[in-house]
Amino acid sequence: MTLVETLRRIAPMLREQGRLIQLPEDRRAVFVGDTHGDLDATERVFKDFGEAGNVLVFLGDTVDRGADSAGNLQRILEEKLQRPDEVHLLMGNHEVWPACPFSPASFWESLDEEERSAVSALLEDLPYAAVHPAGLLSLHGGLPDLPSLEAFSSIEIGSDAWRDVTWADWGPEDGPMRWGCRPFLGEETFQRRADALGIRALVRSHQPDAPEFLFEDRCLTIFTSNAYGSGPRRVALLEPGRTVRSCRDLRIERIDR
Repeated sequence: MTLVETLRRIAPMLREQGRLIQLPEDRRAVFVGDTHGDLDATERVFKDFGEAGNVLVFLGDTVDRGADSAGNLQRILEEKLQRPDEVHLLMGNHEVWPACPFSPASFWESLDEEERSAVSALLEDLPYAAVHPAGLLSLHGGLPDLPSLEAFSSIEIGSDAWRDVTWADWGPEDGPMRWGCRPFLGEETFQRRADALGIRALVRSHQPDAPEFLFEDRCLTIFTSNAYGSGPRRVALLEPGRTVRSCRDLRIERIDR
């Protein structure tokens, strides 16, 4: 089955599940950072953490930079077809290159015009975020300025809220937009938006130069690809029944064992 055929099969499932995935409280959640064409990383994740009952949340950026973008994306989607409620792929900025082009974009540039159009249209149905009843939200980049979690369903691709979710970086304080698409948001904005959404912790990826923990440990940045040379490939685990006061209540494990 080709990548486009796999995407067409999965499209109705994505639309049914919606923009905000509700994670179950009684299962271990495994949060997987950028994999960026690193099929070996994805295979290790499924081997080490893919047992039945675990819920795997891939935080986006499955393509570009690495050696096998198409294979990596297809591997995740094929697993989701088999386990629709246990494997979730969230939208990162690299999943929607046509909405805000960037470089490097080796995967997108390898497609012909027809393939690019088809893949783009189908990936636009990916969910934006996944929320856990313990008060933890996971997404690719930054928190949008929304009144509630329910408002994720109304985010339009290309909007300010979409750029926050898929493109935003975090730092000490708000700064100017970078490269036309990339907001730079600070601690005060994080605290205000997290409180408005009713969450205690955020797990995200996207920003290779970010500290692992930010904002009184309420924000965790995790990477599962070594595409940036950003250190060991890791995942973050939330055990069933675990109280979440901050991201320190998650367990971080290396897949390079």
